[in-house]
Amino acid sequence: MVRVIEVLPGDIDRAINDDHVLLDQLFRRLETGQGDRRILADQVVYRISMHLAAEEQVLDPVFDEPTVTEQLTAGSVAELIRRGRDTRQRIKEAAAEIDRSRPGNLDFEEALNHLIADVRRQAAEQEGTLLPALRAAVGPQRMAELGAQFTAAKYRAPTHPHPQTPNTSRSSRLLGGPAALVDRLRDRTSGRRGWFATDASGLLEPQSQALLDAFAALGPRPTEILDPVEARRQPTLSDAVARIRTDRGDLEEREPVDSVFDFAIDGPGGELTLRVYRPTSASPTGGLPVLIYLYAGGWVVGSLDTYDATPRALCNKERCLVVAVDYRHAPEHPFPAAHDDVLAATRWLLDNAGEIGGDPERIAIAGEAAGGNMAAATCLQLRDAGQRLPMLQVLIYPVTSVTIDDGSGVDAADAAPLNRPMLSWFARHAFPRPEMLDDPRVALLDLPVERLAGLPPAVVLTVERDPLRDQGQAFAQRLRAAGVPVEHIHYDGVPHEFFGMGAVLDVAEAAQDRVAAELHTVFNPSGQSSSGWPTGL
Repeated sequence: MVRVIEVLPGDIDRAINDDHVLLDQLFRRLETGQGDRRILADQVVYRISMHLAAEEQVLDPVFDEPTVTEQLTAGSVAELIRRGRDTRQRIKEAAAEIDRSRPGNLDFEEALNHLIADVRRQAAEQEGTLLPALRAAVGPQRMAELGAQFTAAKYRAPTHPHPQTPNTSRSSRLLGGPAALVDRLRDRTSGRRGWFATDASGLLEPQSQALLDAFAALGPRPTEILDPVEARRQPTLSDAVARIRTDRGDLEEREPVDSVFDFAIDGPGGELTLRVYRPTSASPTGGLPVLIYLYAGGWVVGSLDTYDATPRALCNKERCLVVAVDYRHAPEHPFPAAHDDVLAATRWLLDNAGEIGGDPERIAIAGEAAGGNMAAATCLQLRDAGQRLPMLQVLIYPVTSVTIDDGSGVDAADAAPLNRPMLSWFARHAFPRPEMLDDPRVALLDLPVERLAGLPPAVVLTVERDPLRDQGQAFAQRLRAAGVPVEHIHYDGVPHEFFGMGAVLDVAEAAQDRVAAELHTVFNPSGQSSSGWPTGL
């Protein structure tokens, strides 16, 4: 039975909830003395400023529409709307004090306490009463339209509070643009811009923290307020790695391999490009084992070039061919386009790996995040079709559910480089129709355990500072319950997307070694895994 999902990614009530959950995690760190207090406070002010401007420009006019006002006749609702506007002004004033004061200063601490209390009270009133009433009044289609307007308003919004601006939607629209330009110039010249995209929780190990700080210094804007085209032009963690390597004088831009070449096959949507990495010191004779690699990016961003480091590393460490699939991206090609491309590429390689120097009898599949989802889904589809399966599935912080309302979807809502609002942004673009969210290729965690039986052995890798952490762990447990051999590898103090960063992260190098060891076991019948799996699977 298809689950009824009332609030969808991209709806205004989902967008507001995502902001509230992320802010509340920042509040909790400030309340407990965790992390960098100045940076956490600046992140709060930055996000609060954009959020409040979007509320003024989008929510207020809707609540003032005569048809909506008529339906929201309950005195309590009308009072909440009025009180909410007064509360918003107090939040702006508190944020302005935090912005100009130093942590530890009495004015700073009092303003912070008032802001936290007001935001939490307003969040409870909005999500408990106002937004459900608005949804009932305007319907789901309008909530989706308002969500798009809310995102656009945040994109144009100032990044500092301006409590002196009249608290009206018209004033916000007229004055917000010039204020935003001034704020962004101020952020750039002060260096404050370089703090917004880092992880200030204090939970990361030192090298990971340095990497996230280098990433933030490149000045990326929040992905969830961008359109996909602009999001694809933003700085990436790979850019941060390149910056660190340049600063320390590394001579090699990337890990050398014997050769890299692209070729195309006929795919479901036309020509489908595959990129082949051949390891250094590979034997000139005989087919090499093949690892199919699926890069990350939420089905919307990411590319063969952005995720070039992982194929190079695993290619050399296991001395195998790595074949990266350049699947189609949403929203230009929404679900199931990417899944269909990956399935087609996998079937081609299972039949034709010999044409590129590979051994068609020794093939495994790996993916990061969205790529991890597609690796698992491809194995599921091949199993259901009665076809030959990859020898191993390597699922690196995989997406196995669109549900993010508990566990790491909450406690890592403020993580970087992937946070909770970004997950909703990816889902909104990749899965434009509600029924897509329930497709078994997407909602892997919803599958009955018996549907997972007979899948290939799995390596599942999860990390602490990742909103996908718990769903990856839960999927590993369900695979085990279905009788699938599973090696679950977990790292604390590490962010999402760390795996390909072995050039600057020792923990990434160690993780690559672990995965290469598991690949070696299944590719070589005489080997034996540390998990005790049988050989020659």
